[in-house]
Amino acid sequence: MSTTESSYRDPPVRHRDDGAQRRVGFELEFSGLDLDAASRTVASALEGDISADTRAEHAVVVAELGEFTIEIDWDFLKRKARESADGETKEWIKPLSQAAPMLVPIEVVAPPIAIDRLSALDPMVLALRSAGAQGTEESLIAAYGVHINPETPGLDAPTLHRYLCAFALLQWWLFDAHDVDTMRRLTPYINPWPEAYLHEVLTLEAPDTETLIDSYLAHNATRNRALDMLPLFSELDPERVQAAVDDRRVKARPTFHYRLPNCHIEDPRWSLATSWNLWCTVEALAWDDVALAQLSQEFLAAHRPLLGVSNADWVQRTNQWLTDRGLV
Repeated sequence: MSTTESSYRDPPVRHRDDGAQRRVGFELEFSGLDLDAASRTVASALEGDISADTRAEHAVVVAELGEFTIEIDWDFLKRKARESADGETKEWIKPLSQAAPMLVPIEVVAPPIAIDRLSALDPMVLALRSAGAQGTEESLIAAYGVHINPETPGLDAPTLHRYLCAFALLQWWLFDAHDVDTMRRLTPYINPWPEAYLHEVLTLEAPDTETLIDSYLAHNATRNRALDMLPLFSELDPERVQAAVDDRRVKARPTFHYRLPNCHIEDPRWSLATSWNLWCTVEALAWDDVALAQLSQEFLAAHRPLLGVSNADWVQRTNQWLTDRGLV
């Protein structure tokens, strides 16, 4: 794990194709605080106002940033708490919501924030740490992490294809660079894209959107990927995605859903910039046409019958490319 970064890197493309600045959403999972304490801490750090929606979900509205959701990250409890809030009284909701943070994480979901304002989240992270929040290494049963949801610059097929290829080439290196926790590696939540898909996406020639979606779903019909494309593809073609993935948790939005980073909120050396800056290696490669073509050719040429591409050798090659360009 690297030491705290001093700033958030800028990606090569900071604006969407409509001219607006790109935005990024973050989701932090942690333990050590209950729902009320986490909500008070976020509100105090960001000077926001709390509203308790249910016994499992609160909202903190922050001027100029938007609405933060603080919740007990348990889909069953959230659904039952909403039913109770709507009038169907369930006496067991209160004790269950009080006990749940001992078994499942509290999650803070930040609203989309412009790239040049990401440091506005730092006081929240510092306050949660001071209040006792504990991250990935605290739990032996839960895979706490940080999810990053960067808006894509555009929804056209060429833009999406360049990002898919960049991540395909970098994913093995990113697992090492993030020093992904052993327990999180053993869970299915952040599985890498299968190697067969890496080869397929790198050999697609000028694919249209339908081809990109069908190719992805043929190999990755699940949310449990280090880079989950289902929200973005649901934004483009919800019926196509729903036909392959029956999961109510998939929410359409024009963003990548990067699930790989650990949450080391308890460590003073760690910040959200640590995770964001590693994602920016994907951004850098996606917009470097020469490197994208060269590395794609090298990856495909490195394939060995029956054995595939050597993970260790490819990570070494990736690290060399990133080092040569000052990205690590």
